Amino acid sequence: MTVEFFLLVGIGFFAQLVDGALGMAFGLIATSAMLSLGLPPAQASATTHTAEVATTAVSGLSHLYHRNIDGRLFLTLGIAGVGGGVLGAYVLAKIDGKAILPFVSAYLLIVGLLIILKAIQLSPTQEDAKAGYAAPLGLVGGFLDAIGGGGWGPMVTSTLIGSGHAPRKVIGSVNAAEFFVTVAVSTTFFVELGIAHVQHIAALVIGGVLAAPLGGYFVRHLKPHLLMGVVGLLVSGLALYQLVRALS
Repeated sequence: MTVEFFLLVGIGFFAQLVDGALGMAFGLIATSAMLSLGLPPAQASATTHTAEVATTAVSGLSHLYHRNIDGRLFLTLGIAGVGGGVLGAYVLAKIDGKAILPFVSAYLLIVGLLIILKAIQLSPTQEDAKAGYAAPLGLVGGFLDAIGGGGWGPMVTSTLIGSGHAPRKVIGSVNAAEFFVTVAVSTTFFVELGIAHVQHIAALVIGGVLAAPLGGYFVRHLKPHLLMGVVGLLVSGLALYQLVRALS
């Protein structure tokens, strides 16, 4: 066991704690760590998604136990997300996905600021809000998640919450659907690239699985507008960081 291994265990724990509670950021945090270790974008995304198969399974069960899942939203996002994820993984295995990163980051920054504004204004959220655009949103979210190594949560969660949906149901449904998206993306990467960096995957899995059961509890007990504010700050901060990094 190396220092790097235990560092990645800690990163996996922190990333999944944030992801389970806010519906986003495991992929962004873990992929950023992989890139800092020198992995190419496709390998970094593949490593992160392979680890997420385990963490999203535990996280999804936690949200199911705490009744944070909207069944219709979960199914729509899951089916569409699988299609987008497979396409994105295939594309990234063939080309460099960094070209579209500035555009995605700019979109997420705008959405994050809108969520913060909603939280400040204390706009009402709706437990049964309609989401007729959930299918195309899931398709795009799955594609960008595979391309960027972590766009599913920021894209899907932030858009749904920003349009007035109750954070608890959004976060639970998005986390649960992410399991199927992750399996599809990981399988596609395995077919295209094979499997590598097993030690990195194991470290992220250990840390992530330890933190995953806690997310459902936090979502159930935190106030919706507090969640909205934290999600907005997180999305804006990560998007701004990625935008500066992509343009520099």
